Amino acid sequence: MIHADRTVHRRTDVHDADLGLKIPARYRHDWALFADWCTAAADHRPIPAAPETLALFLHEHPAAVATQRRRLSAINAVHTRHGYQPPGRTETVRRHLDTTRASRLDRLGRLLLQRAVELPTTGWPSGLFGRRDALLLILAATGMSFTDITRLRRRDLRLDGNTPMVTTRAGEQFRLGPDPETGDNPAVEIYRRWAEIQAFLDQYPGTHLLRHHLTDPIEILVDPLDAEQARQPLLCPIDRWGHLPHAQPMTPQSVSALLRAHLSGQVPIRRTLPVLPQDDTGVPVESDVTLSSGYYDRGTAARHRDLEALEDLTDVFDEIEARTDAFLQDLVGVLEGL
Repeated sequence: MIHADRTVHRRTDVHDADLGLKIPARYRHDWALFADWCTAAADHRPIPAAPETLALFLHEHPAAVATQRRRLSAINAVHTRHGYQPPGRTETVRRHLDTTRASRLDRLGRLLLQRAVELPTTGWPSGLFGRRDALLLILAATGMSFTDITRLRRRDLRLDGNTPMVTTRAGEQFRLGPDPETGDNPAVEIYRRWAEIQAFLDQYPGTHLLRHHLTDPIEILVDPLDAEQARQPLLCPIDRWGHLPHAQPMTPQSVSALLRAHLSGQVPIRRTLPVLPQDDTGVPVESDVTLSSGYYDRGTAARHRDLEALEDLTDVFDEIEARTDAFLQDLVGVLEGL
């Protein structure tokens, strides 16, 4: 099952006074409990604290929900006051505190993963949309927010051994681990297939060759990313012609709409289109279809007919433009008289 897993070990013997922290009086007791546990018992730095450190602290200090929320408020407030991301607002901690929510998200994650592995990976343009949407679904299965998903860059997803690791802009890490029952991890291939698309476009920009690649895939070497490639969005929009603007990320609204469509089974059907074959030189091969003897005559007649039907179109546009100018002048006159 896909789940979050982030571990940060930092040894420190510094105290609040040494760090120059100014703790408001109402937070001092809860902060002192957390800071002492970090430095004395857990060997973790209290600030900035990793979400997993905070989750472990709450686990080892059981209390009523109201007490735990008060502790979270104190720890978050101290982090925010000193310019750090509040660790208590991450998915890892939210799941720890709300087991009902965690169970619901686990069920949703399994459904999203099932949808992801069913998507097409070849064919034009179905394979292109299928590869991107599959990665989108497994990222959403972690519980990552839509905003965090759209902010991911290509450098933010990497393979740790045989496990994809995702790091959000706030520093929270999600481990797309294997299914604990079967040991299978489809997330690895899902990530590699999309990374292959981006690597192909790095070498061959444009959709013409990409169409042939998705119809008859060739081996692509995914080289280390350069600085510009690393900053490109991990997920980008795709228009109906299969164009991918590398520098433009998806929006949270589009991510939300896609997820709802996949979960409801209302994703637009993207018919696989035939692609003209190529010879060894990369030049498209002419089709074997034989045209009728009157094909060109009918085409020429149709063009003459259209020319006659549209010859007055310029005059129509001129008339529309004149009426528009007159309307705008009348409108300006009305506004000036107010």
